[in-house]
Amino acid sequence: MKQKGRLKNKNGILYFKKFNHIFVPTNNVHVMNEYYSAVYEIIRTGHWITDSVSRELKEFDIYEPQYNVLRILRGAKGKPISVNTILESMVQRSSNVTRIVDKLAAKGLVERTLCPEDRRKMDIIITKNGLELLKKLDKKVEELHKPMMNNLSSEEANTLKQLIRKLRGY
Repeated sequence: MKQKGRLKNKNGILYFKKFNHIFVPTNNVHVMNEYYSAVYEIIRTGHWITDSVSRELKEFDIYEPQYNVLRILRGAKGKPISVNTILESMVQRSSNVTRIVDKLAAKGLVERTLCPEDRRKMDIIITKNGLELLKKLDKKVEELHKPMMNNLSSEEANTLKQLIRKLRGY
């Protein structure tokens, strides 16, 4: 039986509710609504931040996943790393890492070479041009985050981080 976005079984017990386009189990309606509301806000905020980063970097013809890959490569400190290593390190894992690397290589921001130990793998390294561009991109992203950082005290930011890690089971 369907009633105003709620589904009931034959005994009239509420067991699912549509919440922000997601059907969620609702044994304890209030707790579940609060939980899913929080999860929805986390997802929405994550997308808002990554979309904002992409908009800021658009003038450089770089998007958030490309920026993420460049930062990972910089973190390798000049050592070549594989596409799989990049994938494992990404904020948002993407099945199109190879395509992202191809685009960055076409722009001269990364170089690909065959891995000497395993010729089936490609080693990726950031170029000097990639490092120079990354400095500019970092400044743009830092400017984007400044107003957001002012919305939270250091204590609030730490509490938020702890709650998110708790949600993930850490």
